Amino acid sequence: MSAIDNFWAVIPAGGAGTRLWPLSRSSSPKFLRDLTGGGRSLLEQTYDRLAPLVEDRFLVVTGLAHREAVCAQLTELGPDSILAEPSARDSMAAIGLAAALLEKADPEAVMGSFAADHVIVDPAEFARCVVKAVDVARDGWLVTLGIEPTFASSAFGYVHLGDELEDHPGAFAVREFVEKPTVEVADAYLATGRYRWNAGMFVVRPSVLLDLLAASHPAFAAALRDIAADTSRLEEIWPSLPKIALDHAVAEPAADAGKVVTVPSSFGWDDIGDFDSLGTLLGAAGAAGAAGAAPSVLGDKELVRAIDSTGLVVPGSGRMVAVIGLDDIVVVDTPDALLVTTRARAQDVKAIVNALKDSGRADLT
Repeated sequence: MSAIDNFWAVIPAGGAGTRLWPLSRSSSPKFLRDLTGGGRSLLEQTYDRLAPLVEDRFLVVTGLAHREAVCAQLTELGPDSILAEPSARDSMAAIGLAAALLEKADPEAVMGSFAADHVIVDPAEFARCVVKAVDVARDGWLVTLGIEPTFASSAFGYVHLGDELEDHPGAFAVREFVEKPTVEVADAYLATGRYRWNAGMFVVRPSVLLDLLAASHPAFAAALRDIAADTSRLEEIWPSLPKIALDHAVAEPAADAGKVVTVPSSFGWDDIGDFDSLGTLLGAAGAAGAAGAAPSVLGDKELVRAIDSTGLVVPGSGRMVAVIGLDDIVVVDTPDALLVTTRARAQDVKAIVNALKDSGRADLT
C-alpha cells in the first residue's frame, strides 16, 4: 500500500502500564517492551504498521524520561520527529501539541493518533480502515476506529453507532461514547450490534481537532497554538495546561454535537492492559487441570519448567522458574521483584504498585 498524501502519524508514548508490574515500570514502560515475543517492542511495532502509510511523517510525543529510549528504538526518525513533554498532562495536551505543530507546518495535513502500546493482529486490514478514516476526515469529521468487540468487556469504553453516512459508505455517525460498563450492560450492547470498543484511535484534520477543543476549552486550544507559534515557550506554558484525556475534552462533546464518525474495524486489537490480556494474547488459556498442560512463556523458555499447570510465566532474572499443578497462574520474575498471582486477579497488580509508592519504594515502580 502506498503512502497517503499529507497524512501524519501521531504516536502518544506515555503511561507506566502499572498493571503489568514488575515487567513494566515507570522507567521502562510497556510500550518500550517486546510483549509479543516477536523481537520488536510495542512502539516499534506501531511504527512498522504506520510507516507504509505515512513514510517519514511521524510525530512521537513522549516524556522527557523516555525520549532517549524512544530515539534509540526509532532510529529511522530524526530528533525533530520525537517531542518530549516537560511533564505528563494526559492525552489531550500531548495530541493537541502535535495537532498545533502540524496545523502550522502543513495546512493540508490529516493526522491519525495511535497509541504506542497497542497490539494489532491484521496490519493490512488496519491500513484499509485508516485509509477509509482519512478520506472521511478530509471532509471535516473527527473519525474514530471502532473495534469490533470479541466479548463483553468491562475494561473498555464503547462507541454507539448511529446512521451510516450517505457520502461515505462504511462510516457511521457516533451517537455517544460510553464509559466502561458492567459485563451485563456490555452483553446488552453486543446484542444490539450497534456498539464498538473505543480504542482511542482518532483521525482528524489538526485544525478541526483544535477548533473542537476551543469550543469547550478555548484557553487550552489557544495555549497549544501559542506553543506552536513559538516553541521556545513550551516549558513556560506547558504546566498551565489542563490534565484531561482527549475523549473527555473533545470526543464526547463533539459526539453530542453530531461531529464524530466511526469506521467499524475488525483487525484484531488489544491494549494489553494486564497479565490476563497478555496471557490471552500469547495463548495461555490452556486446559485447566489437564495432565501435561503448560503455561505460555514470554522470554527464555529454557528457564521454565512446568508440570500440569496453565497460565503465564515471564522469566526475567536469569534463574529457573518451576511451576507444578497450578491453573491460570501468573509468575513474573525480574532481578529485583517477583510477582505471583492468578489471571483472575491480574487487575489487582496496580494496588501493589500503589502500596510500594506509599511505602517509599518508588525505586521498584
